[in-house]
Amino acid sequence: MKTLTVIIPTYNEEDYLWRALYSVKFADEIIVIDSYSTDDTLKIAEEFNCKILKRKFDNFSNQKNHALQYATSDWVLFLDADERLTTGLQRELIDAINTEKHTAYKLNFPHFYMNRFLFHHSHNVTRLVVREQCHFEGSVHEKLIVNGSIGKLQNPVLHYTYKGLEHYISKKDSYAWFQAQQMLDKGKKVTYFHLAFKPFYRFFHSFIIKGGFRDGVPALAIAGINAYGVFSRYAKLILLKKGIR
Repeated sequence: MKTLTVIIPTYNEEDYLWRALYSVKFADEIIVIDSYSTDDTLKIAEEFNCKILKRKFDNFSNQKNHALQYATSDWVLFLDADERLTTGLQRELIDAINTEKHTAYKLNFPHFYMNRFLFHHSHNVTRLVVREQCHFEGSVHEKLIVNGSIGKLQNPVLHYTYKGLEHYISKKDSYAWFQAQQMLDKGKKVTYFHLAFKPFYRFFHSFIIKGGFRDGVPALAIAGINAYGVFSRYAKLILLKKGIR
């Protein structure tokens, strides 16, 4: 039987962490890498006998790469504190790591917003991987680099994405600053194409092309805020270029 380590980055996640840990208690090892939480996050982690690492947050890739060094299992699953595995996904995951058809697997994440899961507003993200065949790159939307083939698991991860409208917008603004700094470092330029067309296309792609309209008003709200997020990153890039923040 192959072994599994689950890595969960945290910062003040007392409202969510217990359920995430409970859903992966079958794992051989759970590592919580914490950015110095000030709530009861670490007390909850101790209840599940997690291996606890503390590291000041600089970016998402460095945080996860650091935790990866302490993993000891054959396979690693990267999970956020507001995510949890269903019973069906647990069984599918265990079968996948023991058959080893692929080096890594993508998981499906339907977003949870306005008290419902939006199955037409979902993302497939590589999160399950052979420990010795991966590393992360990128500071905001970090990318898991895999040496080998990537499959896909069918059962969804329950992802309680946003605590409310204000939290969603705040999260978009926070990411936008990181993304703007990345673009500044790469010498990116901003045009009317970036400020007008790209936000419009993000809305159109989310709500029309991906079929978000089938999820009703919650999907409409998410498509609008996602469009705002795209506009925000380029607007913030302009501010950074002018030395204003």
